[in-house]
Amino acid sequence: MSDAHAEETQEGHESPIKTPKQLIWTVVAAFVVPIAIIILLVNFVSTGSKPAAGSDGLSAEATARRLQPVGSVEIRDASAPGAVKTGEQVYQAQCSACHATGAAGAPKVGDAAAWGPRIAQGFETLLNSALKGKGAMAPQGGGDHSDFEIARAVVYLANQGGAKFDEPKAPAAPASAAN
Repeated sequence: MSDAHAEETQEGHESPIKTPKQLIWTVVAAFVVPIAIIILLVNFVSTGSKPAAGSDGLSAEATARRLQPVGSVEIRDASAPGAVKTGEQVYQAQCSACHATGAAGAPKVGDAAAWGPRIAQGFETLLNSALKGKGAMAPQGGGDHSDFEIARAVVYLANQGGAKFDEPKAPAAPASAAN
């Protein structure tokens, strides 16, 4: 009985490698194939730039945008001709976005019924609301204008709605530093 058992064990545990030549090829392949795969992967990763599809994140322009300064200083000469905008120019640049259409409850330009109660409060109240913001309107309507320019825009808007406000006086020029 032990002979039958020994025969069964030998048949069930046969190896696919039957000759020394097959053993040598298997050992060489076990070392060469992984090394070849590693070399091919390194070559693939290191050659050329492979940006993601639809991405320009590594382009020269994108890099320049990321490196540009966060802010800048702009010096304007307030006494230069044309430096101070008219009320209509400020209205067109900033106020018309809401006041032309009545967006967010803003009174439409020229609507005397909507402007009447506001005009009755006086110029100073309207100017204060424009400078500090009111309701959905941000301070200065979200713009970057001088208080004088905002005052001119308030006069323009109110006069379009039926007011008879006078154009505000230009601010006095700052005194020159004495030497």
